[in-house]
Amino acid sequence: MSGVEAGDRYVVGVDYGTLSGRALVVRIRDGAELGTAVHEYRNAVISSALPDGGTPLPPDWALQDPEDYREVLRQAVPAAVAAAGVDPQHVIGIGIDFTACTVLPTLADGTPLCEVPELRQRPHSWVKLWKHHAAQPHADRINALAHERGEPWIGRYGGKISAEWQFAKGLQLLEEDPEVYRRAERFIEAADWIVWQLCGVETRNVCTAGYKGIRQDGAYPSTDYLTALNPDFGDFVAKLDGPLLPLADKAGELTARAAAWTGLPEGIAVAVGNVDAHVTAASAQALAPGRLVAIMGTSTCHVVNGAHPAEVAGMCGVVDGGISTGAWGYEAGQSGVGDIFGWFVKHAAPAELASHQRLTELAAAQPVGAHGLVALDWWNGNRSLLVNHDLSGMIVGLTLATRPEDIYRALLEATAYGTRMIIEAFVEAGVNVDDLVVAGGLTSNELLMQIYADVTNRPLGIIGSAQGPALGSAIHAAVAAGAYPSIHEASQAMGRVHEAVYRPDPDRARAYDALYAEYRTLHDHFGRGGNDVMLRLRAIRNAAVESAASQHETALEVVV
Repeated sequence: MSGVEAGDRYVVGVDYGTLSGRALVVRIRDGAELGTAVHEYRNAVISSALPDGGTPLPPDWALQDPEDYREVLRQAVPAAVAAAGVDPQHVIGIGIDFTACTVLPTLADGTPLCEVPELRQRPHSWVKLWKHHAAQPHADRINALAHERGEPWIGRYGGKISAEWQFAKGLQLLEEDPEVYRRAERFIEAADWIVWQLCGVETRNVCTAGYKGIRQDGAYPSTDYLTALNPDFGDFVAKLDGPLLPLADKAGELTARAAAWTGLPEGIAVAVGNVDAHVTAASAQALAPGRLVAIMGTSTCHVVNGAHPAEVAGMCGVVDGGISTGAWGYEAGQSGVGDIFGWFVKHAAPAELASHQRLTELAAAQPVGAHGLVALDWWNGNRSLLVNHDLSGMIVGLTLATRPEDIYRALLEATAYGTRMIIEAFVEAGVNVDDLVVAGGLTSNELLMQIYADVTNRPLGIIGSAQGPALGSAIHAAVAAGAYPSIHEASQAMGRVHEAVYRPDPDRARAYDALYAEYRTLHDHFGRGGNDVMLRLRAIRNAAVESAASQHETALEVVV
């Protein structure tokens, strides 16, 4: 960290993740990171029952508490400013990024419905986290009807919209709790909601509106289409729509209430909301077309700018200005990456090997293919290319000689194969991918990074910041505050990247070509209708869980 100097000005970036929020204080002239603080969400991910012994939740639910988001502003922001040792009066802007699609229903004034007393025990009144996958049947209907009607927007999303997105979650809300749906005057991304909390002005950002809200060519899906899905769904766009602003614009100014929360000056610039992956492109100096940023953590999001629009099979979307103004931003993703490695360490590795460090050391000692395994990386479903969150993981080739480190390496490789599938889909559609820049917590695993370079056969750079999203939000705040004329100049001055840290080895790349061919065969067979055993198993599981829950509720009623 660099020291504080007289006359310098600063911005704050706040990165809202799955389990915590991080604030970062950044010097505007050079992007120096001066102080950071993290606040862990008290309720984290709500997946089994509402807080404090509340209503049980069905399978595949993932909720959050909006009060946890406010606490990040109250706790992490003042702590980061204190750690930086800067005068808060020299902070001129704040920007935020969020997981997406993380959405919540609110009243017209922004009050979350889960904070309305009579609705607090209604699960649909809470924030639906990005990895809430219980709306898969609704997504399937949305996709089927779009293709049946020839809706022009479906091609911009690779032919399928995701169960994670606004329309699937909104349709689930309507059909499972119509009263909460009617009470929801707004259905808003958490990124836009927290900006609303900061500046008192309701806005929408073009990024989430395009990628998660199916907004293309200036319009959302038509009322005719929505009422064909459900006669009562025709008003959904009215709940989504709001003042739409480009990224790096100023959404408003910090209110007195938010200034009291954060300790920052009232009236400073609040940047338009953004998404954790997309905002990172600026901090990685990766706004030029052809440079793909992979933000690797519990999941991975892939973003790359292109010079023109193209329809790419299985993509999360292509949006005009979705990453930066003046370019077409492409997004893809993998629903489980670090979560898969963590699952193995926590639940499957023997105690003496139950650490990422030890398993990585042992896995690194073997040549490519020595374990005789290939895995499918669908432990949390498949976001791209198949867009099906009912799919599940698989390991092929297990024998009595298979060791824990063999499985661990196969899981690392499986996620790299998933990324290669995405890259090849881009290239086949005419979207260049020349090199990769990796950001996120997994960059510290050198074996994993080298595997990605070898499997994709491309040079791989590493972002020069451990806090890529928070730095990206700070860079956007600097533009919103008028310190730079555009995000491009701000990115060059404040972002940083270590170029081509990992280069593909020709021999390992050839060896991985053979393994990748087997991965593709399994991918297409189990993911594209060759055998739907994964979907049948998921249906059997859900029925068993729901039956057990029903029996439990009946038993409680008898006791009462």
